[in-house]
Amino acid sequence: MSDDTTMSIETQAAGPYLVKGNVPLRRVRRVETTAGEPVAWQTVETHESQKNAALCRCGQSSNKPFCDGTHSDAEVDLQESAPRDSYADRAEALGGDPVTVVDDRTICEHAGFCGNERSNIWEMAAGDTDGPTAQLMAGMVEHCPSGALTYRVGDEQVEADLEQGIGVIEDGPLWVTGGIPVTRADGEPFETRNRMTLCRCGASGIKPLCDGSHADIGWSG
Repeated sequence: MSDDTTMSIETQAAGPYLVKGNVPLRRVRRVETTAGEPVAWQTVETHESQKNAALCRCGQSSNKPFCDGTHSDAEVDLQESAPRDSYADRAEALGGDPVTVVDDRTICEHAGFCGNERSNIWEMAAGDTDGPTAQLMAGMVEHCPSGALTYRVGDEQVEADLEQGIGVIEDGPLWVTGGIPVTRADGEPFETRNRMTLCRCGASGIKPLCDGSHADIGWSG
């Protein structure tokens, strides 16, 4: 592939995310029940693909999700503190047979798809994970944007077939899908994964990854 078509995301020190390669960009929101429980993702707007784009990560651009240079004057600490080991090193198997759920709380975005008023994935993983329970757990895991939750069937790791792209989650992070390579500001590449979320509010404690801080501070964008 040429440089014009190879998708990538580069984190800039004290600056935006540089997105290269005509990465599809869309705004998405959670579809919720009357009880406020998320059940699906919905695309609400699709942006025209650009060869190169700069996406805000300080949280203060007036043209979100795009950068308008505000980071130069914003008093936001964008220093990176994301873990440098692999998902496999951090994650913990929650149990279950033949479907086993694996969880890394470190990178949880708190999207809320992992539980409802009747149960949650931790309780389900501790019991019989065959049949309808397995289907429900798989759906919960595959809706997890950060990839904090994954699952195995037997010894096989299973991932949803996600196209390369970026979802701009309403009032939340960037949802990077399809294994787009992401590089830290110091040039070190992140482990390439099918799903990950990047902070765009400027408040995460594990920048450039999201840790759910946008909800704690009531950020919108």
